[in-house]
This record gives sequence, C-alpha cells and structure tokens, in this order.
Amino acid sequence: MNSLTTEDFWGQYHQLPKRIRQRARVAYQQSQNDPRHPGLQFKRVHPALPLYSARITEDYRAVGLLDGDTVVWDFIRTHHEYVRYLNSF
Repeated sequence: MNSLTTEDFWGQYHQLPKRIRQRARVAYQQSQNDPRHPGLQFKRVHPALPLYSARITEDYRAVGLLDGDTVVWDFIRTHHEYVRYLNSF
C-alpha cells in the first residue's frame, strides 16, 4: 500500500508535540513494513466513504482516503478531534 499526504496533513503534523511527531514517524515506518501491524489499528472508519484511520498513540489518530492502493492522509490530530472529524461526514 502506498501513502501520500496533503498540505493540510503537514500543517497539522507540524503543530503536534515533538513526541507525537516522533511516534507518527514510527507509525509510518510500521505501515510501510506491515500495514496490518496490530499497533496501527488500521481500519475503515466510515460506512460509505473509503476513509481509514491509523493509531499514532492512544490519544492521536491519522485519517486518510483510500484511492486504489494509495492512502491519501489528510488528518492527524487528537482522538477527540478525530471523533469530531468523523462526525462531520
């Protein structure tokens, strides 16, 4: 599976605490080595749209749109913001 990121993703990423950015890099490496790694909890999170999430830490999630074999990541924030984001669809 391939990954791409949007400008919005990078804007959010750079606002994260340093330790969360480091965990995001680790999660990205795990996803490249094994997208089904249990620590990522990679899963579809919307019944109609091909939206998928990956766990960064207990309190942070990333969300992307699956397009063919590529996930376009456009969200990385706290779990609370993640829930609000998903409820906006």
